[in-house]
Amino acid sequence: MTGTDHTSPARALETVLPVEDALIVQAADDEATDAASEETPAQPAPRPYALVLFGASGFVGRQAAQYLAQHPDMVGRAWAIAGRNQERLEAVRARCTGQVPDIVLANAQDTASLDTLASCADVVMSTAGPFALLGSGLVAACVRQRSHYVDITGETPWVRDVIARHHAQAAQDGIRIVPLCGFDSVPSDLSAFLAHTTLMQRHGEPAYRVKAAFRLRGGFNGGTLASMFQMFDSGEARMLSDPFLLNPPGMRPFSGPQHADPASPQWDDTLGQWLAPYFMAPVNSRVVRRSAALLGFSPDFAYREYLQTGAGVGGALAAGSLSFAETVTQAALHWAPLRRLIRGYAPAPGTGPSEDVINQGSFHCEWLGRSASGKLVRGHIADAGDPGNRGTTKMLCESALALVVDRDELPGGPAMGGVLTSASAFGDVLLRRLRATGMRIRVNPA
Repeated sequence: MTGTDHTSPARALETVLPVEDALIVQAADDEATDAASEETPAQPAPRPYALVLFGASGFVGRQAAQYLAQHPDMVGRAWAIAGRNQERLEAVRARCTGQVPDIVLANAQDTASLDTLASCADVVMSTAGPFALLGSGLVAACVRQRSHYVDITGETPWVRDVIARHHAQAAQDGIRIVPLCGFDSVPSDLSAFLAHTTLMQRHGEPAYRVKAAFRLRGGFNGGTLASMFQMFDSGEARMLSDPFLLNPPGMRPFSGPQHADPASPQWDDTLGQWLAPYFMAPVNSRVVRRSAALLGFSPDFAYREYLQTGAGVGGALAAGSLSFAETVTQAALHWAPLRRLIRGYAPAPGTGPSEDVINQGSFHCEWLGRSASGKLVRGHIADAGDPGNRGTTKMLCESALALVVDRDELPGGPAMGGVLTSASAFGDVLLRRLRATGMRIRVNPA
């Protein structure tokens, strides 16, 4: 990575990066403005809705609609749900209790309807995937109409394309485009962010190495699996082998073994656990590395994440079994006939785990951060409820509400924009919001 001011994440966001992927902070100078014009620029007309949820009739979309309708921050704020099917949207609205939404009809393949949707909302949030098929037009409309945007994609090759197409314009216009705001990849991103900010606060040193280890219990929904199959069907999954897929141009450190995705079981003395490869690491780690570049972690920063399997013989056997299963699964997904077979047994888009499975789910992410001089910090992020469904709903909605309610407090100030990550777009604001929902977010004492 290029040299960056390490004084704080907010300060680092103001650093001028390579022009192709620069974060532009538009800070108005009062004297220069007065000299340039004696007239106060006209303020944009208020939009009908503070927020619009696109894809509301899908599995996560239905949960998000109910979450927003009951959220105290939505009291007195007009909002809407959107999609192409009036009848399905009416059914979603009928289940909402609290701040009931309006309905906006829009089709992911209809540019005019997407422009109308984006122009009527300050913030657009999307749960409609696969995003490589259904998301590009909506993001483009949000950039054209200067609407902020969040989603739950885990399709990092698509996000790379969004960065290439829209980052510069969004940065210039002060529009925050923030994909990957669900379980992909908020816990990983905020864990690394906490490690970095804690090292800076306690020791004045940026994060050099961060490790995260997860424990999970939950299920998959059909939309998540459809997005995964789409990446393999299109060939985009091959791009996941690039550890710096989402890094800004000119900010790709030397690709040494410290950046490789774990592929075998290992014992960790610090955690006292056996660790196995984590199937989400090829997504989450790329997001964390983009945050590290944008926020000014150590130029030689490295991040890796794992699954925890326990101590002793049982933990070792579990780690070995999971490592083997991950290797076999990846090989199978790269072979089209096996993908078709697996798809036949997968949940259909719009469906997902039962309420009992969702209620019994949980996740726990333990993280450790180290500076180049060896200073160590650690903590965890954990929550009850299925992480890919209830957790994703909570993380997405609180990210969107940070844009609706807390824009003046966001990193870089209210006029900062670009294609960002949850850590670089929301930082401490999102941590505070998630803590308020009951999510357990802890930094261990020094």
